[in-house]
Amino acid sequence: MQDHDVNSQFPPGAAAQLDAFLALLLQWNARINLTAVRDAATIVRRHFAESLFAAEHIPAGTATLLDFGSGAGFPGIPIALARPEIAVTLAESQGKKAAFLREAVRTLGVRAEVWAARVEEMPAERVFDAVTLRAVDKMPHACQLAVPRLAAGGWLAVFTTRAAEAGLDVLAGIRWSEALPIPGSRQEILRTGVRDESALL
Repeated sequence: MQDHDVNSQFPPGAAAQLDAFLALLLQWNARINLTAVRDAATIVRRHFAESLFAAEHIPAGTATLLDFGSGAGFPGIPIALARPEIAVTLAESQGKKAAFLREAVRTLGVRAEVWAARVEEMPAERVFDAVTLRAVDKMPHACQLAVPRLAAGGWLAVFTTRAAEAGLDVLAGIRWSEALPIPGSRQEILRTGVRDESALL
């Protein structure tokens, strides 16, 4: 992580924890397919940098966050490290990836829990101040499942592309803000919005 300029506002120790997370990810990725990206520099540039970009834009006062389809822990674990005031839930239904997330949470001492099942199996009363989705299969459908997990006024962040963002405009219950271009990417953006019952169709 030395080639990534960690934001000076990040808490003390966050850079070392990110280094430890990268080492753990590379170790596990040699045994199970956590991410198709194999070299450390590309992992830092794509996965870590994009996750930290999202962390910087989470609204102040956010207390709980659901990382929907967390996979290898992006963006949820970097968010938990950069924003330790937020209690992060890493939702991942694939057993091997959930096992990795549990080990990462234990090793890093991060303020996060792992939900090792499908998000729709969560108790209906479990809602969050923020929900993130990145590299999730069937993204439009996943977004529909994510909306009920947002508290009123909750913040939704979707990693998507310029080409695909139009498909999010039809999502009921979300009032979208302007898309944020992800630094270093020509096509990828962070699309954010808030849950707004008046936006229900």
